Amino acid sequence: MLGFRSRMEPHTSGSQVLGSRLKTRLEAEASGGVRDHMGPLEGDKTEAHTHFKVARFIMEAGVKLGLRSVPLATACTLYHRWTVAGGGGTDPYLVAMTALYLAGKVEEQHLRSRDVLNVCHRYLHPSSPPLDLDAQFWELRDSLAQCELLLLRCLCFRVSFQHPHKYLLHYLLSLQPWLNRHAWGRAHVTRAAWALLRDSYHGPLGLQHPPQHLAAAILALALACYGLVPPCTPTPWWQVLSEDLEEADLARIVGELLQLYALDADLT
Repeated sequence: MLGFRSRMEPHTSGSQVLGSRLKTRLEAEASGGVRDHMGPLEGDKTEAHTHFKVARFIMEAGVKLGLRSVPLATACTLYHRWTVAGGGGTDPYLVAMTALYLAGKVEEQHLRSRDVLNVCHRYLHPSSPPLDLDAQFWELRDSLAQCELLLLRCLCFRVSFQHPHKYLLHYLLSLQPWLNRHAWGRAHVTRAAWALLRDSYHGPLGLQHPPQHLAAAILALALACYGLVPPCTPTPWWQVLSEDLEEADLARIVGELLQLYALDADLT
């Protein structure tokens, strides 16, 4: 490994160039500059805020229901696919609740409809008591069943997705030996990368980019946040992991992820 690093010293590191660009994006985000270039997320800001809040609802309700990371990602992706497909006229929170219920079936972590209804109802109405098995409960349960059929038809029954989780795990395991283990341990890159991946599901990034590209961009942002620069050959490290990923595409995905944090800042 030391020989590999010594051969790298005369070369200009593509990772260093990318790191400086990511730093510029982070500084722009801190000053509000990213908001001026919203890219794929631009448009009706009220609608963007609504979808962001609904995605947060899915995240928090899913955690209370005990959903694992992949089913939770599937639930968010189902909701974002519904918004992209132009599903209108339906309460977004009902669609989100249905996405949670359907994601449990898709990812083989089945949820009881009563649990989904109680958790979501309590989230939306914190001061209300748990639902009784009365007429209101059965009406809500019927709405959940009907919305599930509507969602399946709206998405043409395409409810299975390839998520970035396995790619991010592979990239973390592959990249860790390239860096100083003490710097890696102090930086908590793994924890930051998984947190960034979770946050990415507040928007439709998983629908707009291949999962391996999204995983590499999340890892690049996590490394940039801690100022870590992996050694590399003339081929940048992200292209070693994903051959068809260009630097411009990587920077664009990072920018779109930062836009989600700009939306979060607008809501707080």
